Amino acid sequence: MLAHFAPSSGVLVAMLAVCFVLVLAFETTNGFHDSSNAVATVIYTQSLGPARAVVWSGIMNFIGVLAGGIAVAYALVRILPPEVLTPPDGSPAVPMLIAVFASALFWNVLTWAFGIPNSSSHCLIGALIGVAASDAILASNNLAAGVDWKQIISVLRALAVSPLLGFFVAGALYGVLRLVVPRGDLFEPPKPGQPPVWWLRGLLILSCTLVSFSHGTNDGQKSVGLIMLTIIGLLPATYAVDLHARAELAQLDAHASAAIPLIEKYGDERKDRALQAARQLQRGMTQSLVDTAVFDTGTRSSDREQRVLRSRLRSEIFDVTWQMNRISQNSRATPDERKQAGTLIRQINRPVEYAPYWVRLLSALCLGLGTMVGYRRVVRTLGERLGRQRMTPGQGASAELVGSALISTAGFTGLPVSTTHIVTSGITGTMAAGGQGVQTGVLVRIALTWLITLPVTMIGAGAIFYLLANPKL
Repeated sequence: MLAHFAPSSGVLVAMLAVCFVLVLAFETTNGFHDSSNAVATVIYTQSLGPARAVVWSGIMNFIGVLAGGIAVAYALVRILPPEVLTPPDGSPAVPMLIAVFASALFWNVLTWAFGIPNSSSHCLIGALIGVAASDAILASNNLAAGVDWKQIISVLRALAVSPLLGFFVAGALYGVLRLVVPRGDLFEPPKPGQPPVWWLRGLLILSCTLVSFSHGTNDGQKSVGLIMLTIIGLLPATYAVDLHARAELAQLDAHASAAIPLIEKYGDERKDRALQAARQLQRGMTQSLVDTAVFDTGTRSSDREQRVLRSRLRSEIFDVTWQMNRISQNSRATPDERKQAGTLIRQINRPVEYAPYWVRLLSALCLGLGTMVGYRRVVRTLGERLGRQRMTPGQGASAELVGSALISTAGFTGLPVSTTHIVTSGITGTMAAGGQGVQTGVLVRIALTWLITLPVTMIGAGAIFYLLANPKL
């Protein structure tokens, strides 16, 4: 449908503007779910008022985004094939952006409306998988080869294991607390209008701080990657490549030369395209793309030419690194060759895997706004509806301390996990460990929602992408 419009047409520019609004709206709904988990215990136990809790959580989210880097942001982006990220005809990736944001946003809002703690990460991953599969169908590629299933499995494995760890480790920690401190304020549900004693209040604020920081190192990064995809489509001349990465850009020719023998030996159905891209990155083969696309200040080429060249450079980088990623997983390659391919991925991607500070700040602001607007439903579910008795301060602290450790570890290793899944499972684990029992009906609803999130978002995003990207429609 959108394939009939020229890359610079007003229709596509308007659609990109819509995409920018959608990604900010999605990140705000992320605050409904994931960020609300971080402030649930301090608000529910009255350790902090809602306004202070949300502002403090937003600050720590922002610091976490800055400290955590961008490994998680681009771990999700790598699920998509290169022609979706940077279409070969120079068109902005509008069908992909609309499909991902519309599908994930719809499911986030729907689950929040029913007060079900759901994972924004889960929504995103499902939508990205749907787009990748739909693109393979449109290109008449084999789904097994046209989709990077190993990257998808790696991401899904982290999502599946982390809630189990949250449940058992948080439950164990709470059990230890009950042995060490047999009675007291830790194990008494909060009383209306009465904050906990000072030391317990400090512990809960500390746990909220740690979860908010770790949320920034992981979940906050995901929106950074999506915002970057959108602004690259809107302003490719400025953001398609990192204009400050001159040393890394100057080394692209050497990295491309090292990649060519590997592509020739182990390349898949995208081999020819990747070889052409790698040769374009070599100096001397054609006009140096690095010089004209990045170092030209406009004295020799127009803004339009700059936009086209920088977008082309980004596209060629993704074509080469897609092949390197497949080769790093290829059992026919030697261990040294697989290691070399993995190293080349990191080296070649450096000029395109980046995020300005204002993008990170925008992500944190959206998270904070979403938490302020939508925290009540999720806080009530976590505090009152998971167990047969209300959550105690000790349970909230145990779940959040364990959650912050798991989320931080994943954030700094580049594995996307869900704050919602970990904290919700952790609180449930403490309820079970405390002998209070759990409300089976509520847990079944949450579990079913988690199970159907992937297929719902996959089908939704895949269908939207197919309709918008199909040149025959």
